[in-house]
Amino acid sequence: MPPIAITVGLLIASNVFMTFAWYAHLRDLSHKPWIVAALVSWGIALFEYLLQVPANRVGYTFMNLGQLKILQEVITLSVFVPFAYFYMKEPLRWDYLWAALCILGAVFFIFRPTIMAALHSS
Repeated sequence: MPPIAITVGLLIASNVFMTFAWYAHLRDLSHKPWIVAALVSWGIALFEYLLQVPANRVGYTFMNLGQLKILQEVITLSVFVPFAYFYMKEPLRWDYLWAALCILGAVFFIFRPTIMAALHSS
């Protein structure tokens, strides 16, 4: 399997766990003391790290740190919006689109050297 597919797949799975660790307690454990929510979230976050660390190690073999971070931000927003809508029952907002466009700009600028090098070599 290509390293980019491994990296993206692991980061998607990691972000699903991260999103639930960070936000699901707002819906599911709001009646519990905050320490219970923190401990449950910490337990979920363990699975996030078990996926995120190998994803970053693989990704860092062919991307620089900035590219890896922006890739993670794209994936985070791609996971968060469906989570907010389907799981948290939040309405879709235009702000998500504007945020995605800003991240798209970040993708362009952080990957521009790679894109330009590929264009010049062909």
